[in-house]
Amino acid sequence: MALTPAQSNNSATVSSGEVTTLLGRGSEFEGKLSFEGTVRVDGKLSGEIFTDDVLIIGEGAEVNAEISVGAIIIEGTVHGNIHAKRSVEIHTPARVRGNISTPSLAIDKGVMFDGQCQMEQNGASSGKSRSSSSVVEASAD
Repeated sequence: MALTPAQSNNSATVSSGEVTTLLGRGSEFEGKLSFEGTVRVDGKLSGEIFTDDVLIIGEGAEVNAEISVGAIIIEGTVHGNIHAKRSVEIHTPARVRGNISTPSLAIDKGVMFDGQCQMEQNGASSGKSRSSSSVVEASAD
């Protein structure tokens, strides 16, 4: 399965720029994925993901992987541990099962998160880091 560049008129953007590669709906990828730029996954992906840049897990996507990224935005389903050097954003209707390590975490109301979170300043472990174990499930009113 080859990853294809996103069309220039793609409306999905993040603060670091436009989506450079898209794994679209109905596609499946298994293995190690490493990339530069912003990658959006709307299909199924299993394995390992490495980048210093941005990964977007779109609504309807299913990812079963160990993830090490600069930043990640999640709207789909993720099973696996996430290490983000800059930030993790989890938006409704996301479902995340695994541990998260990041200096910045944002979770919207309505998200399901099952795992532990360790907040680390600048992606490095410090003596003052906090760890918590919880299941967070919020519902929209």
